[in-house]
Amino acid sequence: MHRVGWFRLPGVPYLGTFPETNVRLYSVDAHGRRGVVFRSLDASRLVPVVVGRIGFGMPYVWSRMAVRSHRDTVTYTSSRRWPGPRGADSRITVRIGERIDEATELEHFLTARWGLHSTFLGRSLYLPNAHPRWPLHRAELVDCEEDLVAAAGMPMPLGEPVSVLYSPGVPVRFDRPARPAGIPTP
Repeated sequence: MHRVGWFRLPGVPYLGTFPETNVRLYSVDAHGRRGVVFRSLDASRLVPVVVGRIGFGMPYVWSRMAVRSHRDTVTYTSSRRWPGPRGADSRITVRIGERIDEATELEHFLTARWGLHSTFLGRSLYLPNAHPRWPLHRAELVDCEEDLVAAAGMPMPLGEPVSVLYSPGVPVRFDRPARPAGIPTP
């Protein structure tokens, strides 16, 4: 996450910038709003984790995380601290390829999500966000050792990934939740 802000306010430099790894599903609600449903969100800053869990009912987990770059590779690591399951870890290394000038339909589908679907206090909500188009690069998966998908209650993926992308990130702002719009369809 890079300079995340709330309610059209500018992004917060320290609390709004932190490594995050998520397990998510893609969704469309009854009004056709595309978004994601998060199964887990590992983040390295405790305050955003607590605010996300209590304020929005999001499945945030406080984790020890690092992002390390070396030449054309980037390695993301995480190890869960609280609330668990403790010991859920990940180590993912990608080799950054050429910049994408025009995203394919799949690349656009995977990255152009303008909100999230969730439930809070028993009600469905859509939380819109705003960010510029991500500068995308094609990437190669060099190493992937993780058990976050299984810890999120999902079956392990079979075979090689369909898409591997890299972005240096963009500032993101979240707006007020939209009125309930029915249960999203993953």
